[in-house]
Amino acid sequence: MKRGLYRKLAFTGIRNNKKLYVPYILTGMGMVMMAYIISFLSSSPTFRTMRGGTTMQSFLEFGFGVMCVFSVIFLFYTNSFLIRRRKKEFGLYNILGMSKRNIARVLLWETFFIALMAIAGGLFFGLLLSKFAELGMVKILQETATFTFSVEFSSIQNTVLLFVLIYALTYLRALWQVRLSNPIALLHSENMGEKPPKANWLMAVLGAGILGVAYYIAMTVEDPLAALVWFFFAVVMVIVATYLLFMAGSVAFCRLLQKNKRYYYKTNHFVSVSSMVFRMKRNGAGLASICILCTMVLVMLSFTVCLYVGAEDSMNQRYPRAFNLTTSSLPQEEQEAWRETIRQTVAGHGEEEQNVMDYRALTFSVYLDQGQMQLQSGYAADLASVKNMWQVFVVPLEDYNRTMGTNETLNPGQAMIYTPRSSSYADASVTLPDGTTYTITRKLDDFAPNGLSSMDVVASMYLIVPDYDVVAESMLGLDTNGYQVMSRWFYGFDLSLSKQEQIDLQDTLYQTLYDKLVTLGATAGEGEEFSFSLENAEAERDGFYAMYGGLFFLGILLGVVFLFAAVLIIYYKQVSEGYEDRSRFSIMQKVGMTKREIRKSINSQILTVFFLPLLLAGCHLLFAFPMMKQLLLVFGLTNYSLLLLVTGCCYLIFALFYVLVYRATSRAYFVIVSDEENGNL
Repeated sequence: MKRGLYRKLAFTGIRNNKKLYVPYILTGMGMVMMAYIISFLSSSPTFRTMRGGTTMQSFLEFGFGVMCVFSVIFLFYTNSFLIRRRKKEFGLYNILGMSKRNIARVLLWETFFIALMAIAGGLFFGLLLSKFAELGMVKILQETATFTFSVEFSSIQNTVLLFVLIYALTYLRALWQVRLSNPIALLHSENMGEKPPKANWLMAVLGAGILGVAYYIAMTVEDPLAALVWFFFAVVMVIVATYLLFMAGSVAFCRLLQKNKRYYYKTNHFVSVSSMVFRMKRNGAGLASICILCTMVLVMLSFTVCLYVGAEDSMNQRYPRAFNLTTSSLPQEEQEAWRETIRQTVAGHGEEEQNVMDYRALTFSVYLDQGQMQLQSGYAADLASVKNMWQVFVVPLEDYNRTMGTNETLNPGQAMIYTPRSSSYADASVTLPDGTTYTITRKLDDFAPNGLSSMDVVASMYLIVPDYDVVAESMLGLDTNGYQVMSRWFYGFDLSLSKQEQIDLQDTLYQTLYDKLVTLGATAGEGEEFSFSLENAEAERDGFYAMYGGLFFLGILLGVVFLFAAVLIIYYKQVSEGYEDRSRFSIMQKVGMTKREIRKSINSQILTVFFLPLLLAGCHLLFAFPMMKQLLLVFGLTNYSLLLLVTGCCYLIFALFYVLVYRATSRAYFVIVSDEENGNL
């Protein structure tokens, strides 16, 4: 054949099918751009020197892996729309004398042009916007921005290799589809699969049942540890159930509408329902994909935005005071010496301790059943018993009064209890592992919880007792079978120093206390071990915000990518279904259907199909809310009203965007169906 013919045919094919190829190329450019930005930020040397920068980069490295997997799945999926629309054209080429090898060369040039435009355009915008993304990350890390522009050639290389491989795979897949088809089948490919599908009630009921089980799991999970495990099972079940419901349940639903004579035998409903029942078995997977992508965007944005907005609340939970000292097995007489050392060191910086938290506690993990405690390692052997796991802090009454500024009294055998977070304890008494039983006289509304309880994924209980020394001697003398029972001292205070002054004070104070601990260890008896930790909220703030900010930033980037995917699938559904329905509406118009009736029928069909994914995504989000609450506890966030507000706002904003996409894509559908391009309507 003439030199350059394949190239011209490929270019002409792309130009003549620009309605299909332009969105595909633009989305490819967007995914290349996002992949480069994520790779660039995850390897940028700028962040390695920042406090918390390495933490954020580790999240972005994970995000690049997610991006790789999703890009393969998504571009394969959308490429199938293109190939299906072009099969008729390829069949015509074949009949006119072109062999499948010739068609393969045309496809090769098409793939080359698409890949070149997507990769080159994506890298151009990625390089252009990478600095803005870098400034955004610097803002999240609360660092000072630099205005030097840099390019990561390793990121360019990784991105190019990734998408060259993806487009090569899509080319091989297209070849395989063309190879397995004969010319007549290719010519009539758009009309294949038009047999009316049967309503598969078994699959529809199975999908509803799986979805019900997933919703039940999400609604009944009562602790963060179980939520971490069950979340992934619930996600898989929701995905499977969504596909079953849209592919089988939607057909069954259309059959029910057809049996409703008052609804079905109306002009606008008759045509729309008849069209839907033919296509739902095949296109139900597309609707399910849209629903899953919408749910992913909503859950990801709601969770990460809530984490970042509520980061300060989590910070206060994790670090209840500016300085937080925790010691293990430190003798009581040494505690006063440490207090004095801290006072002197703080006074040397011209400050005085404020809002002091000072109490001893006996700490251990238990399995609690009907008020009876049994020592455990801190993690249950099976998920069913996780909800009965507790981290217990036995606190002396005098220490409670000193910390809270109260004058509470308790008789022997009596105790007060405080359970932070959403935990609750319903029994009227509690029995410790050593057999000591206390009657609960009061459930406290407030105490000064330490950072340990906020880090634990199981529920925490503070038990205020009048005979702490007796309980400590009894518990520490138990044969615990390797389970830890520890005597701790928690001491914390606030200061009005600047961030850097607090960090400097922490370094000085840590070294002073470490020297005292070494001296104490040298004089201690055999088998006695002491330890301590000193945390400063300002010193940890950068790393803390880097973790939350990294999740937030990654959530935005991946949310945008998933949004691209949802919009493109919606668009291709409208376009492909428009070409399928054009002949039907043309026939209906010839037998007397008016333009107005066609518009009503189109609106009825699009509204019925188009908003199903959004409604089901909202239902998924509603039932995921209790599990999201539990997962937030892992990050020390207990502000559920914030989660509710953020989730509601995300859904409303997303719904508004969805409506805008509906208006844009429905216009494309109507133009094709009504054949306005040729002036027929």
